[in-house]
Amino acid sequence: MPTIFNAQARAQRNGAVAMALLLVYIVWGTTYFAIGIALQSMPPLLMNAIRFLCAGSVMLVIALWQGHALPTWVQWRNSAVVGGCMVFLAMNLMGFAQKLGIGSGLMATVVTTMPMWLALWSRWGGERVPFASWIGLALGVVGALLLALEGDFSATWLGALLAFGAPLAWSVGSYASRKLSLPAPAMASAAQWFAGGAMGLVVALWFEPVQQLGHVSARSWLAWSYLLVMGTLVALNAYLWLLQNTSAALAGSYSFVNPAVALLAGVALGGERLTGWVFAALPLIAGALGCILYGPMVLGWWQRRVLPRLRAAWAPTGCQEQG
Repeated sequence: MPTIFNAQARAQRNGAVAMALLLVYIVWGTTYFAIGIALQSMPPLLMNAIRFLCAGSVMLVIALWQGHALPTWVQWRNSAVVGGCMVFLAMNLMGFAQKLGIGSGLMATVVTTMPMWLALWSRWGGERVPFASWIGLALGVVGALLLALEGDFSATWLGALLAFGAPLAWSVGSYASRKLSLPAPAMASAAQWFAGGAMGLVVALWFEPVQQLGHVSARSWLAWSYLLVMGTLVALNAYLWLLQNTSAALAGSYSFVNPAVALLAGVALGGERLTGWVFAALPLIAGALGCILYGPMVLGWWQRRVLPRLRAAWAPTGCQEQG
């Protein structure tokens, strides 16, 4: 293929990656507000279960309209593993952790460990995770920790245990989606969300009476609709696409970017004020993204161009000293 077409294909792919990242960063950064509004009058477990069952129904219609075949038994099983980890376990563990008692600061910090777990599974699975990406992930966690310092770090032991299980389950599901045999993207989303939503509905019906849905306010339903359309159908699909088309570190970088987006949205929309920790955290998060995005390229350039010249420049001096 001519070089110009290769360059055009790379540019189109890079544009798609940038668009998907922006969607995940911005939309999931604003869902914090929507979740808070929805939970004012909506039971949390039923909220998530119905959300993903509805999203799965929409994606099934889209997949069938696109002409995709229904999943095979193996693909249903694999979709249940992914949906069970991400939709059922991760979402409900976080909900139970909040019910049992965990401060907002600790919860926000725990969530940032997800890309570390995902990168670790990828490394153990034989994928190469560049050293610069590990540095970027570490910077991102530190930056998110600084953002969370204004929050509450109190927790019950069971609440903290469940909270740490949420990003672990999400990372396992994310890694599984990269490795297991799944149907076409739209059908894969439908199968995963149906499976996870069905598991969640069973748990929700055990703990929460359905009658509570009759007392949900219009404002909460509006927030839930935003979570369904933008948080799930748009942003979660973008995240699943990133898992298939870019590195694990870059796909997981949302976990420390979203708190920054949520904070800036709070300043713009909610009248919140920035503290001194924010001005230290935001450069760290920007540096984290720089390491993940450009670190491998910069290190490669250094090894190919700069390091050989430095060695050549120092070689004569070393020979003279030996003589």
